[in-house]
Order: sequence, then C-alpha cells, then structure tokens
Amino acid sequence: MPHVNDPAVLERLMRTKGRWAIVGLSSNQWRAAYDTALFIRDRLGMEIIPVNLRAEPVHGETGYARLADIPDSKRPIDVVDCFVNSQRVGDVVDQAIAVGAKAVWLQLGVIDEAAAERAKAAGLEVVMNACPAQDAVRFGL
Repeated sequence: MPHVNDPAVLERLMRTKGRWAIVGLSSNQWRAAYDTALFIRDRLGMEIIPVNLRAEPVHGETGYARLADIPDSKRPIDVVDCFVNSQRVGDVVDQAIAVGAKAVWLQLGVIDEAAAERAKAAGLEVVMNACPAQDAVRFGL
C-alpha cells in the first residue's frame, strides 16, 4: 500500500523543537536544500546539521559526511530530512534507522516505498514527497 502522509505527523514534526540532519545540504545556493534549511532553522526554530559528501559547513553549522559521523550528544537526531534522489534515499533511510533517528522526511519528488516501510517497521515516523517550507502554511507556521 502506498505511503500516505499523516497531517498530524507533519504538524508535530514541524512544531516540536529538535535536531534535523539535512542530508544533501551543501553550500550550493541554487539547490532547494539551501533555502529550506534556513526555513527549518530560522522559521521553525530547529537545530540543523548539514550532511554532505564533502562534510562542508553550511549556514555556519558544522557539516558531516554521513549520519554516523555526527557526534553523540545528549539529544538524538529527531528528523533526517532527505534531499537526495529516490534511487539513493534508501541508503539514507537505512542510516537513519542505524543511528536511532526518530523520523525521516523525504523531500518533494523523493519517493521510495520500500524504504518508508523499513523506517516504519523500525519505529520511525515517515513523511514522503513533501516539503516543510510548503506544508508549514497549512499549519500556520
């Protein structure tokens, strides 16, 4: 059965302050992740953690090459926001499960039903084919 986003999950993830690891966030200002990450940090009030192949810092935040490279802290990763293509997102979802993330958010156009099922089976909340910057309007954020 295809995944259907639960509006209550979307709203809760956007309203509950937490740590968002944004996979695919680089310093390339032309990519959607660049502005969306600012929205998540500055409008929603989340801590953002850039995750990109070069481990480059973005928006003044330290970058990491993989989710597993993010140092342990007293708070787990609440949401892994995926700005990678559908063919690569399954690996990211598996990494999110391995590091004990609470949720995965697959951005607009990123669809992997099998990965979503694995995440749900592991107890993660799942949002797929959605953007917090666009969905925030529905919830007055």
